Amino acid sequence: MGEFFKAELKDRFLEYALKRRDYFEIQVLYDEFLRPNYTLGFVEKLIKEIREYDSSLLDIMSGNGVQIFMLASTPSTHLFLNEGGFKDMHVKEEEKWDVFLDQLSGNRKLSKDEKKLLKKNSSSLKREKTLLIAMISAIVISFLFTLFSILKSALLEPEYVPADEFERKLEQVRIEYLQENERLEKELEKAKSTIDSLTE
Repeated sequence: MGEFFKAELKDRFLEYALKRRDYFEIQVLYDEFLRPNYTLGFVEKLIKEIREYDSSLLDIMSGNGVQIFMLASTPSTHLFLNEGGFKDMHVKEEEKWDVFLDQLSGNRKLSKDEKKLLKKNSSSLKREKTLLIAMISAIVISFLFTLFSILKSALLEPEYVPADEFERKLEQVRIEYLQENERLEKELEKAKSTIDSLTE
């Protein structure tokens, strides 16, 4: 749940308490505002947060084995809500952070020329990215076809040969596989260097 929503709920609790002008159970707030999506414990947590901020905003009575059982508004409740309540405090805090972060990052609006340059660079980067993906895809497909043909010739076309001949052929397939793997790695490195040179 967002902090703004929590601030709004706290203000609603205070407004409700102000309208009642008598003591009421915390269960009433739960039934009125948060049933069935949240728990009674969440209402208690928000009431505790209100009390932690300013204990004079609500008059709390304990009972029935719970710390917060009944509550009512106080003269401070009305004043606090008139000054904007928790929502206003949250908005002001967010605005302060926004100003602080803007100052920290030194953000400024881009000029028309800067926007055009940014758009031009982003389109060339997209083109380079597409080219890189296409080259890598081609290398992967080439590797898969080579691997398939090697395996097909070695395993799928049965030949009746002596054991030492079979081991020799298997070693040959392994060597071919390693050579092909090295060749594809070199092609990938070459593709990467081509892309790097394009981006510079």
